[in-house]
Amino acid sequence: MRPRALEWSVDNCTIGRAMAILGERWTIVVLREVFNGIFRFDDMRVRTGIPRQVLTNRLGVLVDNGILRRVPYREPGSRGRDEYRLTEKGFDLYPLLVAVREWGDRYLADPGGPPLRTVHRGCGADVHATLVCEHGHLDIAPRDVVPQPGPGAIRREQSPVS
Repeated sequence: MRPRALEWSVDNCTIGRAMAILGERWTIVVLREVFNGIFRFDDMRVRTGIPRQVLTNRLGVLVDNGILRRVPYREPGSRGRDEYRLTEKGFDLYPLLVAVREWGDRYLADPGGPPLRTVHRGCGADVHATLVCEHGHLDIAPRDVVPQPGPGAIRREQSPVS
C-alpha cells in the first residue's frame, strides 16, 4: 500500500521553506546565542568561533527574513554598531530551540548532565516542549499524531509508477 502522503505535492511545504532559512548549522547556533542574551556581533563570534563572514551572512539571512532586527548602539569613543534582537517572528522559534535542546539533552549530553536548563521565570520550574491539540489534550505522544492535508495542500500530478 502506497503512503497517502505521496498523493500530495511538497512544492509549497512550509517545513521545507522554514529549513531554507533555518537549516544551516550556524543559524541555530546564532539563535541560541540571541535567546541566551548575546546580542552583539563580536560577542557571538568570540563565544561560538563562527567565522566572521559566516556570522555576517547568517545574521543577514535572519534579519532579511524578519527573525532578527538590528538595533544601533555606540560605545563611548567607538563607531556605531548594531545589536541583533528577536522580533515576534523570532520569539516564535523558542519552542523549536527548547525541543532541540531537550532532544540533545536526552541523547547527546555529557555524563555530568545537560549544560543548560530552561526554566519558567515566574516559578523556576523546568520548561518543556510538548505536543498539545486545540481541544486541550496535553503531552500527546508523537505516535498519536497523524499528518493530514491542510487547506493549502496541492494534489500531486500523477505520474506512472515504475
